[in-house]
Amino acid sequence: MTLSVFTVFQWRDALTFAALMGCGAVCIEASRRLGMPAGVSRDLLSAWWLPVALLLPPVYALFAPIVLQILLQVRVRATVVYRRVFSSAAIGLAGCTASIVFHGLVEDPWALSRGSGPPILFAVLAAVLFSLLNIALIAIAAHTANPDSAWREVLWDRESVMLDVVELCLGVIVSIGCGLNLGLLILTLPPVVLLQRSLLHAQLQAAARTDAKTGLLNAAAWQREADTEIVRARRTGDTLALLIIDIDHFKRVNDAHGHLVGDQVLVGVASMLRSQLRDYDVVGRFGGEEFVVLLPGADIDEARRVAERLRVRIGHMAIPVDDTLVRVTISAGVALMSVHGDDLIDLLAAADLALYRAKELGRDRVCIPAVQPPPHPLPNDPSTP
Repeated sequence: MTLSVFTVFQWRDALTFAALMGCGAVCIEASRRLGMPAGVSRDLLSAWWLPVALLLPPVYALFAPIVLQILLQVRVRATVVYRRVFSSAAIGLAGCTASIVFHGLVEDPWALSRGSGPPILFAVLAAVLFSLLNIALIAIAAHTANPDSAWREVLWDRESVMLDVVELCLGVIVSIGCGLNLGLLILTLPPVVLLQRSLLHAQLQAAARTDAKTGLLNAAAWQREADTEIVRARRTGDTLALLIIDIDHFKRVNDAHGHLVGDQVLVGVASMLRSQLRDYDVVGRFGGEEFVVLLPGADIDEARRVAERLRVRIGHMAIPVDDTLVRVTISAGVALMSVHGDDLIDLLAAADLALYRAKELGRDRVCIPAVQPPPHPLPNDPSTP
């Protein structure tokens, strides 16, 4: 079977394509009413792209993302055009490849509606291929744009895998429904819209907790999580350390290269922090060029080692700008619970004092506040036992 056979025009295919795109448009309108800020990336539109790839000739899989991405750009949120173009290209190439593979394995794609095992198995395999290719293309582009980012940040985490499984299951189920009767799309649309709204609501909540520039926790969210960790450490008796990190002479970067380059530096530092810290460490942007890190279970020696490692790694980092490289250094203050304070306010004050000391000593260094010994009572002090 050749590709020319795949692309024979049939009115049934065109009607199915129009119906699936119409369902996608309804989901996009639901997104518009709920709102979709920058950073929200999962929208369950694969529930409509995947049936196009499985049931229709491969050429339709190339055009489906273009139609829906234009609607997203016009009706939901306008973003830079090249991002929409790349998203359409990645989804289109992945969908077309999956479609060619599926049509090569299954002579009649509408056999999905008969419920026989092999077509459904091949549909699942094609759906997995679609997801793998799409994620790989996006991950490569994201890592190329920011080589300092870790691959784990642009590939899967546990939540992403679960969402991918849900999208693939929806896509196969919608494909089977289309094969039985195109009118069944009316029954599949409400559950997909409901799932989409639930997913967007969860992502909107997550977006409200994160700093828009760096993707780290914002100050309010970081404080809530830090308070929770401190209460837990106090209850269990575990150690806990806090770092305040400040980019040295950050104003000079903005003055010399502009605020856009300054934003790139912030993103680079944030990415380095994420890559060098544990998953359960609590890291956030405290404002301006300051970052805060809570290290559960860390003693003073480990906290100092972590801070020194971050200082060295960030000092070796370079942000390409035109024909030059922008390099920055950081200063850090370290505080340990039960040594420099017992609550978040005390720890922040102690770490901030150490950070101020690091700046006084010339920056690009890590400092720990001195612990003042308790005063000895005078011999004639009546409180002396």
